[in-house]
Amino acid sequence: MADDERKVFLITGASTGIGAATARLAVEAGYRVVLSARSADKLEALAGELGGDDVALAVPADVAEWEDNERLARTAIDRFGGIDVVFANAGFGAERSFLGDSPEHWRGMVLTNVLGVAYTIRATMEAVRDRRGHFVITSSAAGRRALPGSLYSATKHAVTAMGESLRQELNGTGCRVTLIEPGMVDTPFFDSPGEGRLEADDVARIVIWTLAQPARVDVNEILIRPTAQDG
Repeated sequence: MADDERKVFLITGASTGIGAATARLAVEAGYRVVLSARSADKLEALAGELGGDDVALAVPADVAEWEDNERLARTAIDRFGGIDVVFANAGFGAERSFLGDSPEHWRGMVLTNVLGVAYTIRATMEAVRDRRGHFVITSSAAGRRALPGSLYSATKHAVTAMGESLRQELNGTGCRVTLIEPGMVDTPFFDSPGEGRLEADDVARIVIWTLAQPARVDVNEILIRPTAQDG
């Protein structure tokens, strides 16, 4: 397949975990990828692993900053001609207590998890609509039910609502919107690894499966839990 025939897949939170695993599978599936996260070193290493600038473009950015999202979208379009898929995946968590973590940590989490997703959507929406493309958004099983003392859970409830709002706005355009709602995943998101968790590749495979469905099929929500997860 010629490079100009390969679809373009933009991923935020791409340097590790689900984002990096999805980038690897996307390249295997024939996409060119635009990789974004705050960690420039990790992004550059991943882009090199995936084939360099002709296939994988690293664009360090903070999704909580509007100007970074504008630059990310513009770079993808300038380099590859458009955007077919956006995976709004950047996010991080906090302690399950309203007495835990600092107010500064909370602020950063809310800005990244909620406003960052909205900024990414806004910056890329016209380009995705032009290609009748696909938005994939990382919410969480915690975005389905409240967790004790969890402001993180509240941010993911907001993301779940945002995904449905986006679907309604894009209805009739040919675009598709999918919320991915993982349970416990063994990724750097958590401070320590644990048994009975999904692996990043498990979620990445589902993302790629969703994109491969016929254009008439819009898979709106996928809740993914490890077999042993309670609740």
